[in-house]
Amino acid sequence: MPKVNNSSIVSSAYVHIPFCRRRCFYCDFPVFVVGDRSRGETSGTISQYVEMLCQEISTSPAFGQPLKTIFFGGGTPSLLSTPQLQKIIEVLEKRFGLAADMEISMEVDPGTFDLEHITGYCSAGVNRVSLGVQALQAELLKLAGRSHSVADIFAAVELIHQTQITEFSIDLISGLPHQSLDQWQDSLTKAVAINPTHISIYDLTIEPGTAFGRYYQPGDKPLPTDETTVTMYRMAQQVLTSAGYEHYEISNYAQIGHQCQHNRVYWENRPYYGFGMGAASYLEGKRFTRPRTTKEYYHWVKTGCVIDCEVTPPEEILLETLMLGLRLAEGVSLPALTQKFGQQQIEAIHQCLQPYFAKGWVEVVDDRLRLLDPEGFLFSNVVLADLFNQLG
Repeated sequence: MPKVNNSSIVSSAYVHIPFCRRRCFYCDFPVFVVGDRSRGETSGTISQYVEMLCQEISTSPAFGQPLKTIFFGGGTPSLLSTPQLQKIIEVLEKRFGLAADMEISMEVDPGTFDLEHITGYCSAGVNRVSLGVQALQAELLKLAGRSHSVADIFAAVELIHQTQITEFSIDLISGLPHQSLDQWQDSLTKAVAINPTHISIYDLTIEPGTAFGRYYQPGDKPLPTDETTVTMYRMAQQVLTSAGYEHYEISNYAQIGHQCQHNRVYWENRPYYGFGMGAASYLEGKRFTRPRTTKEYYHWVKTGCVIDCEVTPPEEILLETLMLGLRLAEGVSLPALTQKFGQQQIEAIHQCLQPYFAKGWVEVVDDRLRLLDPEGFLFSNVVLADLFNQLG
């Protein structure tokens, strides 16, 4: 197999802010529960973390390109104060530089910010927010362990509309315990009425170690059946595309011209910086995940932020490129794959996918291999599992 030339051009950074007011019942992310910001309970803990985070950023190697995208994820980044967010962005700018037309995304939760906070984030450079809605029914929010109410959601939307932030996404979860098709239809209808530029739809995954992992077994009631969750996926595709959203990635919909540029870096398997507790990075062909607890992360930073991992082998890069790229509606470029991995691998891919071409799940259009929407997307795990078995 030809040697893969991993580009050293890096222009995106993910920044993990691990703090939450409470841990949601489905969450297995590296997060740390803090108190109520309104009573000043979070200030010291978060300030210490911001200091360590900025120390990590300052000591990170730079690869000569200004950042074009930054994504503040969590956790709940909207628990940061404006000066704390501003400090992180300033350290990123000093270390890497910022492109003039860059996208700075920030996850925010309803009920965790007011007009002063969201205006401050905007002034600091945030021009895209992702609102963690998850459900639009009070009973489902309670069942999921969310800390906000339905009223908080609509209040948050109004606050966002009062700023200059035009790139506005909301997250919804399908397949929640006791969630009905009528409730899902209601959530989709209300989401369209809110009119965000972007909507992300995530199917609930029961993860070990979470509250849901203790309460429920996949496939058992009160979780919706597989048939119901498939219907929910098709329903979302129909409702959102009919409302003018393009289904540009398995879980993501956007109005024309409003795709998330940061997330495309992941799906196109391009390199990126990762900073903060539990954050992953992909640099010089190496994938590295930072420690997942504050104690271990602080020790790692204090001892030099050493990244000790192997370069990803070409065979794994090919599988990662397929796994990530086939999530996009446009799929992957066959000429680009041929150039990187050789004609023999492309022929093996074609051979493996023959049954799925016949089923109408996969097609090649304009030299791009892609999954069809919705059936190819629905059964993407089946297609990818076969590719991994044949090529791995």
